[in-house]
Amino acid sequence: MVSENSSCTSLIFTYGTLKRGFSNHVLLQDLMRTGDAVFKGSYQTVEKYPLVCGPYRVPFLLNMPGSGHRVTGELYAVSLRGLARVDELEGTSRGHYERLPILLIPAGYGNESGNNKENQEDQAVLTRAAAGGITCAAEAYYAHKSFEKEMWMKNGRKGFGIYSEKEAKGYVKRKDRPQDLSFLDHVRIFISSPSD
Repeated sequence: MVSENSSCTSLIFTYGTLKRGFSNHVLLQDLMRTGDAVFKGSYQTVEKYPLVCGPYRVPFLLNMPGSGHRVTGELYAVSLRGLARVDELEGTSRGHYERLPILLIPAGYGNESGNNKENQEDQAVLTRAAAGGITCAAEAYYAHKSFEKEMWMKNGRKGFGIYSEKEAKGYVKRKDRPQDLSFLDHVRIFISSPSD
């Protein structure tokens, strides 16, 4: 494991295939070996966000605060070189994802529930977390704004709070996808196809 690295100054929140145990985590493992990334822990979004799957079970966080669930993922500190490599994987220059700010708290600090009274208690916990300096400002890779609303509608306005093995079942690695179309073409086809 890599110790704290002063060059790792950008904080990124991973919620999908970059997490430990998933197919794209090899990139972060490589960055940790070279000193370009440091695992900071499991974190959860302060606000609720939709986390959905698109074509090939690719996870997308939608920049629609207040909808969905509080999303659980992993926080990494990365160097500028590491950030450039993650940006490349996420297709930020190709319109796949956008790296934007997000506010986090340590996972489990204020667990979400469906009960109204418990939701009020959760909100009180979150308020205390913010007042106590427990919140953490980072950046996350959100679905590009050009298709996020359609992705939310395609998923029936339903998401999940964590991308687990259950949600990842059926995930197709990039190298195993048809290469004759761009990823955005696959997104457009997915969005326009009839729902199951």
